[in-house]
Amino acid sequence: MTLKRCFPPVVDAGTRILILGSLPGEASLKQSQYYAHRQNQFWRLTGDVLGEDLVHMDYPARLQTLLAHHVGLWDVVAEAKREGSLDSNIRDHAGNDLIGLIESLPRLAAIAFNGGTAARIGLKVLGQHDDHHRIIKLPSSSPAHTLPYPEKLRAWQALQGWLPAKSRLA
Repeated sequence: MTLKRCFPPVVDAGTRILILGSLPGEASLKQSQYYAHRQNQFWRLTGDVLGEDLVHMDYPARLQTLLAHHVGLWDVVAEAKREGSLDSNIRDHAGNDLIGLIESLPRLAAIAFNGGTAARIGLKVLGQHDDHHRIIKLPSSSPAHTLPYPEKLRAWQALQGWLPAKSRLA
């Protein structure tokens, strides 16, 4: 099995919502971009929540738009062995320093997990260390999670309650 590594966090001092995935898939690793697989619905979901057309932006603009809306991005797994892109194939993983990152974000209000694997691993790490942030479990944006888009979006809209007023959809 091949050892895979995550990307650095996308955060700043204004981050209010931190979205945590599991570990970048093959397409993302190849392009060095979060959620690069064209069938992954992350950018569409997040864009619909923020009222921004993230899908048609270039990657740096996507990241800047997330930060402008006080949304950060990272993964719960720092590195792991995995063949392919499925979370079910993650083996021998080492976790990221979630607590260290969270403690460095003074405005953080909510932590959202993109999918069940991210939530399972992330909640083990956070355990009883985090009772100051709202925890939101989201259905995975992955194409492997076949929940219809409108149902995924309804769940992802929970993020809107943690956005600054100017970022919320009317």
